[in-house]
Amino acid sequence: MTIKVGDRVPDGTLTEFIETETAGCSLGPNAFQVADLARGKTIALFAVPGAFTLTCSAKHLPGYVEQAAALKAKGVDEIWCVSVNDAFVMGAWGREQKTDGKVRMLADGSALWTKELGLELDLVPRGMGVRSQRYSALIVDGVVKQLNVEAPGKFEVSDAATMLSQV
Repeated sequence: MTIKVGDRVPDGTLTEFIETETAGCSLGPNAFQVADLARGKTIALFAVPGAFTLTCSAKHLPGYVEQAAALKAKGVDEIWCVSVNDAFVMGAWGREQKTDGKVRMLADGSALWTKELGLELDLVPRGMGVRSQRYSALIVDGVVKQLNVEAPGKFEVSDAATMLSQV
């Protein structure tokens, strides 16, 4: 079953590559519980089928990087990019796209959280394994307030401009 507006996002573990060691976060991949990350926050989340892929790198992620300040000015606490890749890949993609301080690059390496959402995409026949559908969601204190799932092969409703209009 696919998550819908009004549902609480399921808890799960996402990993993030931390570039600078701080108290509580070591250098390298760190695991975080979604419930803890979302508690008391407004999150603009968008998910992509894969890091470094064409539409994701040319349009989807750059749009959120460009609109980060505008989204935060409208009350968004954090912007999350989630992909079924490992934390090392997400960290490298974030460095390339200059996301630091703007977009958290969160990995769902085995697609476990994505499957809990019901938003997985089977790309096994294309040699890419199970991935995430392309979508965006506005999450307030763990509850989905907006959900924009793209039709297969499309990039029309999960972009940063749409999210900005929904906040």
